[in-house]
Amino acid sequence: QSAPQVVLVGMGADEQFAGYGRHRTRFQKQGWQGLVDEVEMDITRISYRNLGRDDRCISDHGLESRYPFLDEDLVTFLNSLRMDEKVDFSLPRGFGEKKLLRDAARRIGLQSSAELPKRAIQFGSRIAKIDSGKTKGSDDMETPTR
Repeated sequence: QSAPQVVLVGMGADEQFAGYGRHRTRFQKQGWQGLVDEVEMDITRISYRNLGRDDRCISDHGLESRYPFLDEDLVTFLNSLRMDEKVDFSLPRGFGEKKLLRDAARRIGLQSSAELPKRAIQFGSRIAKIDSGKTKGSDDMETPTR
């Protein structure tokens, strides 16, 4: 058995499918155009804000990263869609954001995964709380049992 050499990274999914809580907030305050502006800003700055940092962290562990959600053809296709095809904020958290991805997950039998609310790794793992001592938004979420 060989150790993995490549890791698939989900970067770009939240940015393109309005998966962050601030996307919902922007939509509530400024409507569709505000949301479109926020998503465009995210996509524009992803290369210098996140990509280099994450790639360095991954390569430091001897792995190569692949970013399927940043594939040029996929980004072009997603930019051709209307925002209401990618998100539905009339639905509750865990259903309305990243709607297109969630629908695809359901179609291939990943029902329970399709309904999980987003949890940033630093909050889902509780490391941010340990680091700062402050309570985070994910503290009201149940910890999965094994």
